[in-house]
Amino acid sequence: MARAKKKEVQVSLETVLWNCRVALRGVGSTEKNRDAVISLVFLKFAGDKFEKRRQELLDQYGDIPAFLEKVSFYNAVNVFYLKETARWSYIVKNASANDIAVIIDQAMADIEASNPPLKGALPLNLFATLGADKSKIKDLIDNVNQIDEKRFQEEDLIGRVYEYFLQVYAASGTKEDGEFYTPACIVKLIAEMIEPYSGVVYDPCCGSGGMFVQSLKFVDRHNGNRQKVSIIGQESNPDTWRLCKMNLAIRGIAHNLGETNQSTFTKDLHKDRKVDFIMANPPFNLKSWRTEDALVDDPRFIKAGYSVMPPVANANYAWILHMLSKLDVNHGIAGFLLANGALNAGDAEYALRKEILERDRVEAIIVLPRDMFYTTDISVTLWIVNMNKKACTWNGRQLRDRTNQILFMDLRRWDENIEEIVIDKNKRKKKTVLTDAQIAQVKKVYNSWQGADTSLYEDVPELCKSATLENIRAKDYSLAPSKYIEFVDHDLDIDYEKEMARIQDEMRLLIVSEELSQSMLKDAFRGIGYGID
Repeated sequence: MARAKKKEVQVSLETVLWNCRVALRGVGSTEKNRDAVISLVFLKFAGDKFEKRRQELLDQYGDIPAFLEKVSFYNAVNVFYLKETARWSYIVKNASANDIAVIIDQAMADIEASNPPLKGALPLNLFATLGADKSKIKDLIDNVNQIDEKRFQEEDLIGRVYEYFLQVYAASGTKEDGEFYTPACIVKLIAEMIEPYSGVVYDPCCGSGGMFVQSLKFVDRHNGNRQKVSIIGQESNPDTWRLCKMNLAIRGIAHNLGETNQSTFTKDLHKDRKVDFIMANPPFNLKSWRTEDALVDDPRFIKAGYSVMPPVANANYAWILHMLSKLDVNHGIAGFLLANGALNAGDAEYALRKEILERDRVEAIIVLPRDMFYTTDISVTLWIVNMNKKACTWNGRQLRDRTNQILFMDLRRWDENIEEIVIDKNKRKKKTVLTDAQIAQVKKVYNSWQGADTSLYEDVPELCKSATLENIRAKDYSLAPSKYIEFVDHDLDIDYEKEMARIQDEMRLLIVSEELSQSMLKDAFRGIGYGID
């Protein structure tokens, strides 16, 4: 009798991705394991794209090396050319080889050599120094090999997989590890607010590139043209800079992040470049960003007319001044995140905040719910800065003159939507997320406030308030929304006589219940022959 075929078990994408993560458990640092997993995922997707393009060339030209091995025929359609030993099929075939770590490292080096846009993007000699034996590397390869577009019919499988790994490794790492990733819902909110349909989008501390990815997703959602958007930025951490390069490259997003990682403050890679949009999440309250006497002649700071330098102990206002220096003076718009302390900070920061407000650069201040970030559980603020608040037509909408006006919003009560991120079998992290409906509501309030039809906007207690520069001067240039938004004292709605009567009734019931319990206990003891008085 013929043996029955073993039924194939359908494994979910989440299970496959989980298995990729645990394949290297116990091997090395979170950061090295992250880079190893994401690098192999990159090789897998690059290999799949290469094979698809190679088949197209075979169908068009036949088996002619002059066409099949011509690098430009691949690069022209955002596909990386791969030597035979750098192809995913070759890596899978040799997964059990004793020198598999060397084979993978060589593949990385060869891909960089064949594709100049990837220069410096891939981690070299990573697997040789990972400390994983060949069985663990093979296990990882086998699991990554299951991530297949034919098997998982996802519209954007590459994006889905990369977003998963960037998120979970940010959640499972240290504070510094988490700084490379901003929650996708927050980035989506920024994109919806500033509307980067066309022009140059810039991020001075780009992390793993989430701002750039969401800016182009915004264009896609609104049926725009990606070719009208240019991406530039930089990142100081070398490992994160490589992550960003890989993240953008595998998605086919053209970009300019400079030749290497660099600090935006000490070496601006896009000096004198003006941009249309800025999306950024700078490190919160960054210390020692300059030495005491450094950058005093830099045109971004005192030379730009500000009275004081941002303090060495906190870079929040240094980031603000840097971004203001980058924006196109006629129409530049920025959306960026800062710790809430920047809303009220004193001394040098007070002087800088006053000057920024008197120059009328701030358009909106939006405090986000607590516990949205992987690096901190505090609430942070989204700043919208606009270089031109005059009446104009913007993306088909007629805007009114908002000179010397700021919209304040407070979303801290929007904390009911919780997302659970599985770190490992015994550890989970819960974070607040904004839903698409909530993002749409914030955008609606903002657009109504901007709009020429003033009847569409109204101040809402505990949510939003339109304030004038005079109001802000009266509050000593504080930007804390709680200083302006009306908050309802819900205690005033309480009927105290009714509440006291309810509490007294509950107390009487408790006393009666306790007396009844004692009486029943005495009766029970008497029933078994004990005398209880």
